[in-house]
Amino acid sequence: MKTIQITVAPSGETKVETSGFSGSECREASQFLEAALGTKRSEKLTAEFYAGQLQSENQTQREG
Repeated sequence: MKTIQITVAPSGETKVETSGFSGSECREASQFLEAALGTKRSEKLTAEFYAGQLQSENQTQREG
C-alpha cells in the first residue's frame, strides 16, 4: 500500500514520509507536497528507494 505521511511539529517544522513506493516514484508522488510546504532542509532515502534503483539497473543490463 502506498502512503504519504505528513507530520507537523509544534514548531511548525514539517516532515513528509512515503512508504510503499519504489525508486524515485516516492519523489514524484510527494513533490507537490514538498513544493507547497517550502524549502527542503534535508532528505533521508530509505531502502525502498534504492531497491527500485537496483531493479531499474538490472533491467537495463538485461536489455543491453
